[in-house]
Amino acid sequence: MWAVLIGFVAGMLADSIGGSQRINLLAPPLWAVLVWNVIVYVLLLGHGLARLLMRKTQTGGLVRLTERVLRVGRGLPGLSTLSASASGSAKALQGFASEWLRVSAPLSAARATTLLHVAAASLAAGLIAGLYLRGLVLDYRAAWESTFLSAVNAQAILAAVLAPAVALSKIALPDAATFEAMRSIHGVAQTGAPAGPWLHLLALTLLIVVVLPRGVLALVCAARAHWLARHLALPLNNPYFQILVRARHGEVARVFVAPYASTPSARAGVALRSLMAKVLGDTVQIEIADTLAFGAEDDAPAHTPLPAGTTLAAALFDLAATPEAENQGHFARLLASHAPTVMLIDEAAFVQRFKADPARIAQRRDAWRVLAVALGTTPVFVNSDAMDEASARGMTLAMRSPVSAAS
Repeated sequence: MWAVLIGFVAGMLADSIGGSQRINLLAPPLWAVLVWNVIVYVLLLGHGLARLLMRKTQTGGLVRLTERVLRVGRGLPGLSTLSASASGSAKALQGFASEWLRVSAPLSAARATTLLHVAAASLAAGLIAGLYLRGLVLDYRAAWESTFLSAVNAQAILAAVLAPAVALSKIALPDAATFEAMRSIHGVAQTGAPAGPWLHLLALTLLIVVVLPRGVLALVCAARAHWLARHLALPLNNPYFQILVRARHGEVARVFVAPYASTPSARAGVALRSLMAKVLGDTVQIEIADTLAFGAEDDAPAHTPLPAGTTLAAALFDLAATPEAENQGHFARLLASHAPTVMLIDEAAFVQRFKADPARIAQRRDAWRVLAVALGTTPVFVNSDAMDEASARGMTLAMRSPVSAAS
């Protein structure tokens, strides 16, 4: 509603002809409105054809722009800008905003596009109203001037531009001789012809080129926005929603931790429980299985189903081990065939041993990241000696894209 009112008032207040009360038919300011709208139509048509030909569903530029505008409007930076000192509620709010912008981007873009079309149509309608209101109390005269164009050429240009309006209004354009008499010459006083017919043609052209097409586009976009609002695809498989569902039904999260080739210490077990509680809630239940020996992933215990009601499986590895797809990767996929699975990499011992060699630590982390990417997930690096917020954020990220069970 506000877009309609503001656009209409702005159009009425805009002096689209000029204070001289003389219309230069080849260069009235409202031509800029017409040209801009034609450019918009061409861009929309080109974008639609490109998407149709490429058959991709990529997020468009308007969607990305909408995300930035909404983010600025809420004053919420991305998760990558979080400081270690930010409060828990601020992090939760920022995480929610980031996730909501991703999910609602198409809906926000459709609403923003509707608003732009409505504003453009209202602006043109205001220009038309302003033309007629000023024409009631002012005597506008029509003329034209050009350094290079003859009367015949100028008449041909106007005839082409105003052809739809001429056809609908049945207002005939003057002949070449009359049009030559309307020519304005610098230094020579000429009054020009009455501008009434020209105002009708200009107003009708605005109606045909701007008001009606923009109105139709606004209706189409509004219908699409309405449909998207009723069919908003929420990521209900996201751990956040799963926690809400379990809390609603009085259920608790059950995590099955499966160590591989390295038995976690008692301290590591406490740290893992603390990590899971931060991510899945204080009522989370954790079961830590016996350690599976290296190379024994194909033994019977690895193929047995996980405990009933397992919410999440966690394959626990040691950073000191060299990751191999045939061993650690295969083990993670076996777990993933029974329940959503994440990869936990305990780096406490390795970091303590090589704390004087950061390059070696980074190299080993990169090796685990390569394996995780091949499994369709991201590794969660945990330090059982100093569990931090970074581990919790990494855990949440990994849960959004768990290990793929496909080989």
